[in-house]
Amino acid sequence: MSRGPLAPGKLPPQLLQEVLSSLGAPPGELLVPPAIGEDACVIELAGGGALVAASDPITLTSDSVGAYAVVINANDVAVTGAEPRWFLSTVLLPPGVEEQDVRAIFADMQRELERLGAVLVGGHTEITSAVRQPVVVGQMLGLRRDGGFVRTGGARPGDVVLQVGPAPVEGAAVLATELAEAAARADGELLMRARQALREPGICVVEPALRCAALGTNAMHDPTEGGISAGLYELADASGVSLCGLHEDGILWFEPGLELCRAAGADPWGTLASGTLLACFSHELEQRARETMATEGYAVREIARVESGRGVWRRDGQPLARFERDELSRVLGR
Repeated sequence: MSRGPLAPGKLPPQLLQEVLSSLGAPPGELLVPPAIGEDACVIELAGGGALVAASDPITLTSDSVGAYAVVINANDVAVTGAEPRWFLSTVLLPPGVEEQDVRAIFADMQRELERLGAVLVGGHTEITSAVRQPVVVGQMLGLRRDGGFVRTGGARPGDVVLQVGPAPVEGAAVLATELAEAAARADGELLMRARQALREPGICVVEPALRCAALGTNAMHDPTEGGISAGLYELADASGVSLCGLHEDGILWFEPGLELCRAAGADPWGTLASGTLLACFSHELEQRARETMATEGYAVREIARVESGRGVWRRDGQPLARFERDELSRVLGR
């Protein structure tokens, strides 16, 4: 029975699980099929190796959408341990768009692709009244020649959850450009840092994800829509475990993001979190991984432990708040 219109943002997890379950058994070559929390699919290749593919749209901002599309999809491939290689884009543009806008989108895409060592291999462009602002739907492909890969659903009881990079970096960048009222109330220096957040500290987690894969991580996840809270719940749900011991003071926060969230009335736990990485390591490997990442210049912190059970739990024993939609979607009305 229908419960009325759905809110903007991700589908409710129960509904998504229902529709994915209706797809039937996946073919044997689909090593990681569509599943809640999994950032990408993995397809076994007949000649050996595994193809990794991910797809995500950019809808909450009209600024730098080409760059966002490349990086967000590259992150989803990298958290499987595969290097992003080939990119496709569907670019939907509203009536009234000008040539310079199109050139800017593709220039942004090309700059990020060159930085990652990936290439644009195809896609589609269209001007359509179906959109009110530029929308870029990206698809990134990567290859693991050895056939190995990391799942979101690989966390095991006894593991330690590391956060690499602060949050909410993407949320800060979007709020700084899309919500003038919040920007006007923010501290000037923090606002400037928020506007530059796409570049510094950046929302790309490709390098730390590949490094964590090499260090032996059991599971990785790239929190995006719904913030670090959604990312933690997706990691727990995909792995069939509980995450315990969370505390607000233990999280790596991006101060400009916190400032703009306060100004906008948004909860940073539920605000777009691209730029941070969740990686689970066994107790035996965790200290070496954390020390190695810190030595190599990454901001890294132990934020939770993996236990049997379900859910995500704060240090005081209360469940972490779970957001039905991203806080930016709520405050921006999109």
